[in-house]
Amino acid sequence: MKSILVTGGAGFIGSHVVRRFVNKYPDYKIVNLDLLTYAGNLENLKDIDTMPNYEFVKGDITDAPFINSLFSKYQFDGVLHLAAESHVDRSILDPMTFIMTNIVGTVNLLNGAHEIWKSNTDGKRFYHISTDEVYGSLGETGFFLETTSYDPQSPYSASKASSDHLVRAYHNTYKLPIVITNCSNNYGPNQFPEKLIPLAIQNIRHNKPIPIYGKGENIRDWLYVEDHASAIDLVFHEGENGETYNIGGHNEWTNIALIRQLCITMDKKLDREPGSSEQLITYVKDRAGHDLRYAIDSSKIQRELGWKPSLQFEEGIEKTVEWYLNNTDWLENVSSGAYEKYYEKQYKSR
Repeated sequence: MKSILVTGGAGFIGSHVVRRFVNKYPDYKIVNLDLLTYAGNLENLKDIDTMPNYEFVKGDITDAPFINSLFSKYQFDGVLHLAAESHVDRSILDPMTFIMTNIVGTVNLLNGAHEIWKSNTDGKRFYHISTDEVYGSLGETGFFLETTSYDPQSPYSASKASSDHLVRAYHNTYKLPIVITNCSNNYGPNQFPEKLIPLAIQNIRHNKPIPIYGKGENIRDWLYVEDHASAIDLVFHEGENGETYNIGGHNEWTNIALIRQLCITMDKKLDREPGSSEQLITYVKDRAGHDLRYAIDSSKIQRELGWKPSLQFEEGIEKTVEWYLNNTDWLENVSSGAYEKYYEKQYKSR
């Protein structure tokens, strides 16, 4: 039985990856390591928490002795590293947390893997999941390639860029078997409601303002989270050691166009007067260092591994809205007092 460590497995993307691996690979022992901070929620995995090939461990990747003991105990054959602080606004308010989790935490995991694999790397793999934000900002044309120079513009993207470089350095220096993927914006079930889409869904439900930075002209490429999980599965098993793969959804939307489409969908699902939700849109002062456009060229993973996204955005957003409306208890439970305090500080003071 292979032993696989998934970090951040109680979070948004991580929970979809854990569920996929636990169900699809009964001969793998999946160990989910998560600190259960504000964005980690074991309710995301309650459907598989009694599976015989699944185990949850609460712990902090910035704690090096703990990480070393974990690798020693389980003798992991693979690592899927998703644990990260990931929200740009939070990184602007508190950059040091991002430095510790995204950089120091990654190095601790690399050291743990290197220590137990240094005599034999056969069948081993360290998979680092990253973001397209490391590449900086695009103009109106062009796409991020795997060879695009890094140009991070926020403490968040700078910390992820640093971790990418360190993963490659361990491959080049210690011959650690690694792969890296850089993905576009994810959306779908179980996403913490600080991110744009679940935040808007929650606010529309309660007839609260939907905050939009600037004029809403920033452009993002959107990837349905289950499509991302399928790509992660493929890269983990078939990707080439030392390689980077970009994962994109081929769904570019300005923020304001996305929110208007979401309002149309919500009005329909809530049986409201068409156009009523759009009246909730509220423009707020733009984020510091706000990148204009991200767009991924994922032709490499399509060409070499045969992956492509299964959903277009209109279909994906409808599935997403249906999930949140059918799981309002989940949405209310994760909207804690701490989150409300952060929300007030971040948006209402603008």
